[in-house]
Amino acid sequence: MEVLRRSSVFAAEVMEVFDRSPTDKELVSQAKALCRDYINSRLVRAGVSWSKPEHNSPVPGGKLAEVSTILLRLGDELEYIRPNVYRNIARQLNISLHSETVVTDAFLAVAAQIFTAGITWGKVVSLYAVAAGLAVDCVRHAQPAMVHTIVDCLGEFVRKTLVTWLKRRGGWADITKCVVNTDPSLRSHWLVAALCSFGHFLKAIFFVLLPER
Repeated sequence: MEVLRRSSVFAAEVMEVFDRSPTDKELVSQAKALCRDYINSRLVRAGVSWSKPEHNSPVPGGKLAEVSTILLRLGDELEYIRPNVYRNIARQLNISLHSETVVTDAFLAVAAQIFTAGITWGKVVSLYAVAAGLAVDCVRHAQPAMVHTIVDCLGEFVRKTLVTWLKRRGGWADITKCVVNTDPSLRSHWLVAALCSFGHFLKAIFFVLLPER
């Protein structure tokens, strides 16, 4: 089985762009690196055995590592609020995981619907949660190669849809502003306000995508 791999050289290159205004290509590379980290985290949490992955998280203490930590933290909160939305995604979409075209088309359809009414960090987190949930499904159904397809698909969506928005905010590091480190109750209130209502919206998307019965 394939393993998600990322060299230390690549990680260093991704980190360097935080010291200046990132290019479109760099933002997409960062998006895919963050997606790999998110998926690895969810595979471990799900207890899915698909081979022993190398631990290639961002360099400790770096800005990319901070972004990854925040993304996962927000994802934890979102998935806690609406756990059923981000589990068994393939079954909810009623799709086969044996076809790369089917998987990519379904993921891109959900992604497009997520951002129909605009872009927020809450929706970006939800996009990653969908990607990770779908990746877990793929590994459980003996389709680990699809994980790389999902990562590439997310990267392409970021390139086409989110890059301009990310550049206006100075890049991925802007997500760190979403977490208030002083009062936990304020942090929870912000997350509920930003993400809870979107859980209902995403669930509606799943029903829209299901074929007519």
